[in-house]
Amino acid sequence: MKRILSILLAFVFFCTAFWAVQRLLMPKYMSNPFEGALTAEYYRSNFAHDLIIIGSCEVYSNISPVVLWEEYGIPAFIRGNPQQLMWHSRAMLEDTLRHETPRAVLLSIQALMYPTPPHDGEPYNRMVFDGMRLSLPMLRNVRESMTPEESMLSYVFPLLRFHSRWQELNHEDLQFFWRRDPVSINGFVMRADVLPSGWIPPPAMLPDYSFGQQAIDALYDMLAITQEHGIELILFKAPSLLPHWHNEWDAWVVDFAEQHGLPYFNAITSTDTIDHQYHTFNGGLNLNLAGAERLTRYLAPWLMDNAPSLTDRRGEPALDAHWQQLATQYRAWQAAQEAEIAETGRVYHSILLRNALS
Repeated sequence: MKRILSILLAFVFFCTAFWAVQRLLMPKYMSNPFEGALTAEYYRSNFAHDLIIIGSCEVYSNISPVVLWEEYGIPAFIRGNPQQLMWHSRAMLEDTLRHETPRAVLLSIQALMYPTPPHDGEPYNRMVFDGMRLSLPMLRNVRESMTPEESMLSYVFPLLRFHSRWQELNHEDLQFFWRRDPVSINGFVMRADVLPSGWIPPPAMLPDYSFGQQAIDALYDMLAITQEHGIELILFKAPSLLPHWHNEWDAWVVDFAEQHGLPYFNAITSTDTIDHQYHTFNGGLNLNLAGAERLTRYLAPWLMDNAPSLTDRRGEPALDAHWQQLATQYRAWQAAQEAEIAETGRVYHSILLRNALS
């Protein structure tokens, strides 16, 4: 018995030490790139969401869940990451369904333009998967997303990837060993500053406007998954000026949506309310806070007209109280960013959010 107990204690000690070292050495994503914290933030929410919004910065910078709730009564969460490709989005959908079944999913289709995982895609893979809870669907999507240099085992045990990071450790690694500060409001990354768009070059002609099969397969997978679970799938294209969204690509999406009876909202052609001289913080790639709120107010009535499952949930006491807390946080961040802009002319995102909460 003593021998068995000694072995068990040694095993527990090894596992604890392994976990602690791994947690210390993994990136904390509390400063650049802070977007790496977005995946894990979903698990903090204890409330179900009628609408899950999935995609890249085309959704997490461009749609305000607080406006969706306050003005239309739609409880929503954005599950997005930088350069989130279609198979990443499938991973987000499958992971979401392990925790809840939303009434509708709004899916950004911009990533259809990327046919295969890029050779330099590991940082984006890590931002998607490092914060995701381990599961078989997560591992299947990791396998499809990995670059040739990556190993599956390093996603199961990230210490195998970050073991040499001890040379880069700083005070943030200790400060955020136990906790993480939020970097979003229900997945929405707020930027209140303005950087107008300049001259935008005309789109270059492409030799082939076909989407890659891997991206198309991921889209069909998401269609099948939502149909299986009785979820309304809605396709979305943000009003970004860059990268160019070619008419040929849009025609394919329109045809796909018509074939499968899906609503499709193309904000490039559906709204003239966005002015990229005032409503962008990075020259027309993504919307700032004013632009996101404006687009949300245009999108939400269309959603309620085209997705019958989405109804106004305001007046439910628990939801009202929860969203009041989120709205208070949202306004505090807005005020802090506006003060930062007045002082410095820009937003230093991760530092600013922590100051707003202190």
